[in-house]
Amino acid sequence: MNEYSQTPASGYDRNAPHHARAQGLPPMGADTDKPDRLASGETLASVHSAGFPELLRQLGISLLVSTYQAGKLVVLRADGDSVNTHFLDFNTPMGIAADANRIALGTRSEIVEFHNMPAVASRLRDPPRHDAVYLARAGHITGAIDIHEMAWDAQGELWFVNTLFSTLCTLDASHSFVPRWRPAFVSGLAAEDRCHLNGLGMRDGQPRYVTALAQTNTAQGWRDHKHDGGVLIDCANDETLVRGLAMPHSPRWHDGRLWLLESGRGALCCVDEQSRQQREVARLPGFVRGMDLIGKVAFVGLSQLRDKHPFGEIDGERQCGVWAVHLESGRILGLLKFTGAVQEIFAVQAIRGVQFPEIIHDGPLLDTCYALPDAALGDVEN
Repeated sequence: MNEYSQTPASGYDRNAPHHARAQGLPPMGADTDKPDRLASGETLASVHSAGFPELLRQLGISLLVSTYQAGKLVVLRADGDSVNTHFLDFNTPMGIAADANRIALGTRSEIVEFHNMPAVASRLRDPPRHDAVYLARAGHITGAIDIHEMAWDAQGELWFVNTLFSTLCTLDASHSFVPRWRPAFVSGLAAEDRCHLNGLGMRDGQPRYVTALAQTNTAQGWRDHKHDGGVLIDCANDETLVRGLAMPHSPRWHDGRLWLLESGRGALCCVDEQSRQQREVARLPGFVRGMDLIGKVAFVGLSQLRDKHPFGEIDGERQCGVWAVHLESGRILGLLKFTGAVQEIFAVQAIRGVQFPEIIHDGPLLDTCYALPDAALGDVEN
C-alpha cells in the first residue's frame, strides 16, 4: 500500500497545532504558548521535568495519552528541550493500540483506525519535523460499550475489553462486536458492567492477562468491592492469579516478567506467576492507570481524579500526567504533569520508532490524500 497525495492550489494551511510548551521542573505551573481551551475556559497545559524530552529521544518514541474526562487524545513529542503536547478532540477516548503503521482508538461508541501515510508530511506546516502522519482510515460502530484496553494479536486482529458486557471482543464487518472470552464467574452477556473488566495484557502475540475490579456477577456488583476485590486473571486457562487487589489495571508481560498497576494504591507492581506474590516497585502520587514498558522504563499514567469519583485511598495530593519509572530500582526518571483541565488519564501508549507524529481525523487533507495499492500506482497520472 502506498500513498498518493493531491496538493490543492492553495496548499494546506492548517491552524497551528494545539500544544503547550512545557518547562523544566521545578517550578511547576509555567505559562503556555497558544494554549488550547475547553468550552468552560479551562486551559490545557503541562509542565515536565528537564530530562523527559531527552528520555523520549533516547528511546526513539512518542507517547499517546487518552483522557476521556477532557475528551482529548494527547500526543507527546520531544521538541528540543521541551515536550510538544498536541491535543486532539474525540468523544470519550479510552483504549489505544499503536505502532509505526497504524493506530486504533476506542471512543464512546466507535473504534477509529488511522494509517500512517508518510508522504503527507511534506504537506504539513513544518515538514521536517514529522516522521509519521496518521490519517483516519476506518471507523467501526460498536455502540456505547465502555471500551477499555485494546491490542493487536500476532495475526493483526484487534482485541479489546468490552467493559459493559464483561467480555474480550474482536470485530467483524457485520456485528457491533464479537465476544471471544469472558471470566468464568460471569454467567452470560449482559449490558451490566458486572465485574468492571478493564485491563488487557498480551503474551507471545495473544491475549493472556486481564484485570477486573471484582469477581462479581451482578449489575455494577464490583462497586461494593473496589477497594480490595480486584483480580488478575490468566485468560488462557481461566485461572485467577492474584486476588485482593485495590483496583488493578494495565497488566503487561515484559522482559520475561508480569507487571500491573494497583490503581487504588498508586502502585506499580511486579507479579511472580509461580508464587502468585506481587512486589511493589514504585508508589506514585496518583491513581495509576495506563502503562507502556520500553526497555527498563515504564511510562505510567496518573490521574488526579475528581472529588465526585472518590476511587482509591491514596495519601497526599494526587497528580495527573505521565511518570517514567525505572523498572529495576523504582526510581523516577522523569515526568510530565498536566496543570490545566486534564485531570484523568486512561491509556498511555508509546509509538516505537516514531518521534514526531501527526494524527489527522478531520480537515482538507482527508479530502485530497489517497492510499492506493502498489499495483495501481503505475496508472496514476499527475
